[in-house]
Amino acid sequence: QVQLVESGGGLVQPGGSLRLSCAASGFTFSSYAMNWYRQAPGKERELVASMASTGRSTNYADSVKGRFTISRDNAKNTAYLEMNSLKPEDTAVYYCKSRINGRVYWGQGTQVTVSS
Repeated sequence: QVQLVESGGGLVQPGGSLRLSCAASGFTFSSYAMNWYRQAPGKERELVASMASTGRSTNYADSVKGRFTISRDNAKNTAYLEMNSLKPEDTAVYYCKSRINGRVYWGQGTQVTVSS
């Protein structure tokens, strides 16, 4: 069955960095786009970054452009989100998502807290 498992979250000081990973299984990872979303307390889930299956096309939310980088390693069936210059407003649960054969799959999420 399809599984998406995020890891790499934690507590970091403002200005710090984290790298999130999304390990995928149960489908042909290299054939599907991957997305990172986040949801802060009391707010709606929002798209942070997306990457096409080939890795040639990426999109970012305006709030993270220049600070976050999405990438993927199709040989390892893993997507990544490199987050730099983190701000308190980046605090949220981060999820990876993919739409596979018309069905949407989410990971369980990983908490990122940016605080001094």
